[in-house]
Amino acid sequence: MTSSAPSDARGLVDEPALRSWVGDRLPGEGAFEVERVTSGQSNEIFQLRRGGGRWLLRRPPRVGNAPGAHSMQREYRVLEALAGSGVPHGRGLLLCADESVMGAPFYVMEWLDGVRLYDGLPAELDPVPQRKRIGEELFDALAELHCFDWQPALSDFGRPDGFTERQVSRWMHQLHSYQVREIPALEEAAASLGRAVPTTQRSALIHGDYGLHNVLFEPGAPARLMAIVDWETATIGDPLLDLGFLLTLWLEGPEPTRWKASALPYDVAGFPGRAELAERYADRTGLDLEHIDWYRAVAQLKVACILEGAYARSVRGAYDADGAALGDRVLDHAAYALAIAVGDA
Repeated sequence: MTSSAPSDARGLVDEPALRSWVGDRLPGEGAFEVERVTSGQSNEIFQLRRGGGRWLLRRPPRVGNAPGAHSMQREYRVLEALAGSGVPHGRGLLLCADESVMGAPFYVMEWLDGVRLYDGLPAELDPVPQRKRIGEELFDALAELHCFDWQPALSDFGRPDGFTERQVSRWMHQLHSYQVREIPALEEAAASLGRAVPTTQRSALIHGDYGLHNVLFEPGAPARLMAIVDWETATIGDPLLDLGFLLTLWLEGPEPTRWKASALPYDVAGFPGRAELAERYADRTGLDLEHIDWYRAVAQLKVACILEGAYARSVRGAYDADGAALGDRVLDHAAYALAIAVGDA
């Protein structure tokens, strides 16, 4: 996991307080070397070094986006539940729920020396055979997650009853609480989806934001998915919502030109096709994908609603971003949601 973010940890990681709290529960003595790995609106990740050891520390950002959006306890609980399973994940080591230690809960997990493929492929993973393996590994890991027996460890982790039925109204209610403009495509998509909610086949532990942006691969060939990361949106719900989102990111043919906001930033030639990978997932999970387009459309509706929140904050001057570009992305996702909902994508 390579750092591409500012190394400044001031105000977010109090090293003396961290050292005192950890004590001898991690190897080595003396102070930790702390380096920021990622930063932004999502949870922050820092690299810790001491005595030849290396770990990751995860904590909420300085300013949270919404109540419960950055619950360290929930994330850590998922890692604990997954221990010993076939789901690729990082091992949690220490959880601090006491906000007085560093101003927010945090946890320490094992170091993951993997690579993120969302922004580009290293040369050794670029050949067509490796691209094929990347696609298969990505969909196989999702199937493994959705076959994980989440009970009893996570029996009270979410509200699976009515989960699928709540999706469209939940996101549109959130949108209407902050939107600063009309988005007709989103309203039309929501109306269409609300009339055709499929029956939930089963509940599973779902990630909530699964794709190449939230997995790490082993360095070098052959392609092997090392860990699913960033569990902050995980809950118990309809697994096809995860699959629907992943499939909307798996653009092929002329689709990247049409849906620019969802396209990977590199040529996807050589990857397995969407239908092939969906069938592979279905074979492994036993789930019926007859209504998968409903889930694909809801995934894009959700993305549009979330991004419109960021756009609204930028319009109000509360979020430093390119408002025009962000606003255009929202409209692209909204149009994509509508196109899927009416059978045009």
